[in-house]
Amino acid sequence: MTDSPEQQRHLVVQRLRTALTRLPQWWPLPVSVLIGAASGLSYGVLASPQYEATSYAMAVAEGETDPSAALGYAQSYGRLATSDATLSYARGAAGEPVRELRSHVRSETSPDSPMIAVTGTSKDRHRAADIANAVIEAVVVSSGHVSQDTGVKLIKFTHAMTPDEPVSPSVPLGTAVGAAAGGLLGGLVLLVRPRRARWSVSAQVPGPASGDAVAQDDREPVR
Repeated sequence: MTDSPEQQRHLVVQRLRTALTRLPQWWPLPVSVLIGAASGLSYGVLASPQYEATSYAMAVAEGETDPSAALGYAQSYGRLATSDATLSYARGAAGEPVRELRSHVRSETSPDSPMIAVTGTSKDRHRAADIANAVIEAVVVSSGHVSQDTGVKLIKFTHAMTPDEPVSPSVPLGTAVGAAAGGLLGGLVLLVRPRRARWSVSAQVPGPASGDAVAQDDREPVR
């Protein structure tokens, strides 16, 4: 007589539970490390390499303008580097529409110097340099339109060079990072998982006999 599908399913689940209870309590740790290492290895092999190139511009005070004003305008122009107006002007030289260009460029400024850094990112190393140069050029041109009113103009400081090496993690580094992340998650699982119930044997102390109990109850207190 064959078992029904529900009985077979229940039998399989029961066997899995039995197998899991026989495993050591620290089994999630090596499994998590292996899964993390495999994920990092797959990312390093399958992910497309990313290249970055950076160009710089400097804010310079003109005439009788206070030199400290250049620092404030550098901060403002740094925020405008990724605006729609600047990216619309740079899209022709960058070779990408504004929507895609916005995700491939970032700008940074320093609180101590009137310097603006524009970084372009792309799967093509030549395109990364073109994006950085196109955006920094757009910022410089835009600042020139109002330089007579602000007394500060931007000058192109350095030209973005074509990068030789990608900035995306290599296969060994990705594998190591994945293994470390998996080990961390496995350790957290060990900390939060409920511990198995353990049988404890306690000494059984026999209680007083019934006759002793009756005698104890009948005993009068001594005054």
